[in-house]
Amino acid sequence: MDMLARIQQALDQELTCALSPSAPPRLMAAMRHAVFPGGARIRPQLCMAVAQACGDDAPELTDAAAAAIELLHCASLVHDDMPCFDDADLRRGLPSVHKLHGEPLALLSGDGLIVMAFQAMARVGARHPERLSGLLGTLCSAAGAPDGIVAGQAWECEPRASLSRYQRAKTGALFVAATCAGAQAAGADPSAWRNLGDCLGEAYQVADDIRDVMLGSDELGKPSGQDVQHHRPSAADDLGLAGALGYFQHRMQEAVDAVPDCAHRDAMRALVLQESARLIPPDTRQRIATRARPQAPGFHATPLRGTVA
Repeated sequence: MDMLARIQQALDQELTCALSPSAPPRLMAAMRHAVFPGGARIRPQLCMAVAQACGDDAPELTDAAAAAIELLHCASLVHDDMPCFDDADLRRGLPSVHKLHGEPLALLSGDGLIVMAFQAMARVGARHPERLSGLLGTLCSAAGAPDGIVAGQAWECEPRASLSRYQRAKTGALFVAATCAGAQAAGADPSAWRNLGDCLGEAYQVADDIRDVMLGSDELGKPSGQDVQHHRPSAADDLGLAGALGYFQHRMQEAVDAVPDCAHRDAMRALVLQESARLIPPDTRQRIATRARPQAPGFHATPLRGTVA
């Protein structure tokens, strides 16, 4: 079974486990709408890829960790789209949860998905008690304060925010969790994989800032122009589009270089290169070259080096 199929199966299993005659049907429908159909599922893919590189000797624990990370991500999107934050009508090309199910159920479904993430870990992790504590600590750090996705969202409520701190919390935290949890699920040392998650997380947020400026809502599958509208920290605003693209390339190259020696190193590097091309394809880079005003001479867009397996 390939990674995406494993992820979809693991997510479906978690949502199915929550079904019960006593469960509010509309809440269950809202939670499923938040998770399916999914996006690129890059965070759980990254978790599984690291676990496989470390031996993946407990695949059921890997599946639970990958599902938990994606459930936390989906919960953050539900809350991010709500009127108190972005007030976004679309997510992944479909009506956002609050538009389809109303604000009360959107709030509750996001909360429910967070709890479900930890239920997934508790249920499977009980069979691997020596790994459970570390995994739960990783997920807690990624989800809460002071440096998790809750903190990242909260920085939008502050009068000022450091761009780097904001990006590391709102986006980077779950990428670090994905790489570290993948290693922990396989019984490996997560510290060797932390830098990969950190590089990817910041690169993803920079790419999101660029895409928010360059692409329309139909291409994004969600409203565009949100950073300017909500006065949020943005790499595109701080560095200019050319500078932001250069910094994105810089961080993605660091991610390629951060993959530690392992049996699947080439495959891991190929995954990074593939994501770089998917996030900001050549035609978007060309459009940036023709319209951007460079503001960061230290960062220039250059091709990524790596081995595609």
